[in-house]
Amino acid sequence: MACRCDICGKEPQVGRQISHSHKVSSRRWLPNIQRVKAHVNGKTKRINVCTRCLRTGKVERAR
Repeated sequence: MACRCDICGKEPQVGRQISHSHKVSSRRWLPNIQRVKAHVNGKTKRINVCTRCLRTGKVERAR
């Protein structure tokens, strides 16, 4: 599944993980993406949406 929100475009962020001994390694922060049925242009489609968009009401879910 694509790790990208179809509404806001949120995608994984990259950075560095630093241990107690200051050893550095790469890591990724993944957004919380849910696959939901939603009304898009009057039709019901399955889209990938982050939980922030679901909570703020940017998506009208199909029931």
